[in-house]
Amino acid sequence: MPAPALFVVSGLTQYLGAAIAVGLFTVLPAPTIAWLRVAVAAVVLGLWRRPWRTRWTRAELGASALFGVVLALMNVTFYIAISSLPLGTAVAIEFIGPVAVAAVTGRGWRERGAIAVAAVGVVLLAGVSLDAGPDAVRGLIAISVAAACWAGYILLGRRVSQHGGAGGGVTSLAVAMGFGALVLAPFFAGDAGPALTDPRLALLIVAIAVLSSVVPYALEQIVLRRVTSATFAVLLAMLPATAAVVGAVVLRQWPHGVELIGLACVSIAIMLSSGSRRGSRADDVTVD
Repeated sequence: MPAPALFVVSGLTQYLGAAIAVGLFTVLPAPTIAWLRVAVAAVVLGLWRRPWRTRWTRAELGASALFGVVLALMNVTFYIAISSLPLGTAVAIEFIGPVAVAAVTGRGWRERGAIAVAAVGVVLLAGVSLDAGPDAVRGLIAISVAAACWAGYILLGRRVSQHGGAGGGVTSLAVAMGFGALVLAPFFAGDAGPALTDPRLALLIVAIAVLSSVVPYALEQIVLRRVTSATFAVLLAMLPATAAVVGAVVLRQWPHGVELIGLACVSIAIMLSSGSRRGSRADDVTVD
């Protein structure tokens, strides 16, 4: 499947998982749900990929560990941010991370121009609001950390995607998420008790982990092996675009006005980045 199609699947599963997660915010603290999502995903990926059967170098384990901590922190800080900021504002600010990656690593005007157009599209699609609650400062700090982690996720993820033996980046992802969950456990595991005693809640947490972490992050590891970091950053703009399309098809919430302009911007950015990918096939990695 082409990379944009993989991102569509990734976006669909992420937003389905997010819909489930929102309903649990009254039961568990948002950052605890984010940590549980990472921890359960680590268990699921570990059972699936069985990374202990792969021979690892110290450098590969170190890179996976750092990647996992960054990934886990990205999830937790984003959940903290959206408990204090409007969702659209948080999404737009967090996209500064991919923009920075594309600006620094982009090769030529296509990749840099594509991320600029994509950023405009994300802002228009996100529905940015200047209204903020009393915890706005806390939310802004959290989303700034999430943006930095997102940039690190892209750069480290491309490196980690080359590891993991025959299983590639997905096996490395299993190791990474295990490290991330362990490092953050002292901060969030204490509030996770209800998920261990309530079977229905536990099942919902598993669903969130599979839909919002296992499937999308595994697909992104495949994409990261195929494209440059800058192109991957542009493709991330498809996530809010996918949300808009899903809302139109499933909920009959048809985009209009600035949302249509945002969708057009994302489409133009994808076409620009596609031209960049055709021009740099020599750097791509073949995926079985």
